[in-house]
Amino acid sequence: MIVTDQYQPMVGGVPTVTEELARGLTERGHAVAVIAPGTSMRGGGTASWPAAGQLAVDYRGSVPWPWYEGQRLGLLPPTAAGQAIDEFAPDVLHLHSPLTLGVAARRAARRRDVPVIYTNHYLPLNVWPAMVRTAAAPPQGARTLSQAARLGSRARDGAFYGFVTGFANRCDLVTAPTATALRLLREHGLRVPSQAVSNGVDLARFSPGARDEALRSRYALPADRPVIVSVGRLSPEKRADVLIAALARLGASASASASASDADSEDGDAPVLALAGTGPEDARLRSLARHYGVAGRVRFLGFVPDDDLPGLYRLADVFAIASQAELQSLATMAAMASGLPVVAVDAGALAELVHAGENGFLARPGRAGHVADCLGLLCRDRELRARMGKASARIIADHDRHLLLARWESIYRGLARRGTAEHVKVSDGQP
Repeated sequence: MIVTDQYQPMVGGVPTVTEELARGLTERGHAVAVIAPGTSMRGGGTASWPAAGQLAVDYRGSVPWPWYEGQRLGLLPPTAAGQAIDEFAPDVLHLHSPLTLGVAARRAARRRDVPVIYTNHYLPLNVWPAMVRTAAAPPQGARTLSQAARLGSRARDGAFYGFVTGFANRCDLVTAPTATALRLLREHGLRVPSQAVSNGVDLARFSPGARDEALRSRYALPADRPVIVSVGRLSPEKRADVLIAALARLGASASASASASDADSEDGDAPVLALAGTGPEDARLRSLARHYGVAGRVRFLGFVPDDDLPGLYRLADVFAIASQAELQSLATMAAMASGLPVVAVDAGALAELVHAGENGFLARPGRAGHVADCLGLLCRDRELRARMGKASARIIADHDRHLLLARWESIYRGLARRGTAEHVKVSDGQP
């Protein structure tokens, strides 16, 4: 039984991870039940619990999460949680959120001696995304405010990890997608057995291949200049503003002689930035592109359907990510599997994917100039892009979804057989 507070039709990393895990386990012959928030107070329920090789989703009634657009909190009374576990009788309960659904399901499972795994996908910035602006604010002329902001940030971090590790320490086994994510939990009080297990990527879907010119035309991407692609929600913690500012620096030499009237045009062979995603920052980012005079070189692609994503990566020359809140990054993994070099910021767990000088570059977080320098190197050097793109594909090979599904099966069987995570072999650092 998988319990998550983020699942389809919600769009994002955690909904993708949980849906692909559920679907993958079903394809391998397991009976998989998912409990997730519905889109309203009514919920959707499930007609019946699944048999082997089947998947059923119990959409519970829910209310909006006040601090993050699109997030909802599912409603699961203790009696309903107990009834679901009694009826489905899972061998293992796998929790992907420490919020309302996870708390209710964990308590019911522990009373019935069902082993419980918790996978943490979250950082404080995922809960309070606006914090990134305070953290990135320059201290000049506002030293007192900056100190207060830092104290407030530390207090929020402490509250976040106190809650998460308190929840995790009541489970039998805890996982996180990277060694970095696991280290953060341990540093903040995680005591139960734990291991790193990658989210995985579908190497059959995301791979190098021919460029789809029809798709290029649909998204208005040029064929005669470098295309930098970034995929992710347009929210403050993803820092797409840094990429737009970096793009303006890349075009500085080409547009230096341009008149004020055409400074916003597509000049020379300057790179184009394609932002795939939607979110609350959309209007601000469009305004920022106009402010920097690069609106003609920024493509706001909006929501890109899953079927278009593999082709979009193949149209790109470079993948860029400036997010400061990544415990792994599915988009970066898909880009690497597609054979792209990556420019990322050295924040969160991105350095576990991007090996500086091998398959891309790591820039200082929030520093548009440094990001621009890294992007400029790759945009100018086709051979460097090709070499680093091959390295990306080689590095990501160990994260294939089938390898990870087999690993989850091994973990589940160990817990179900022994009834406790104390006997599960802990193997930190493995993908």
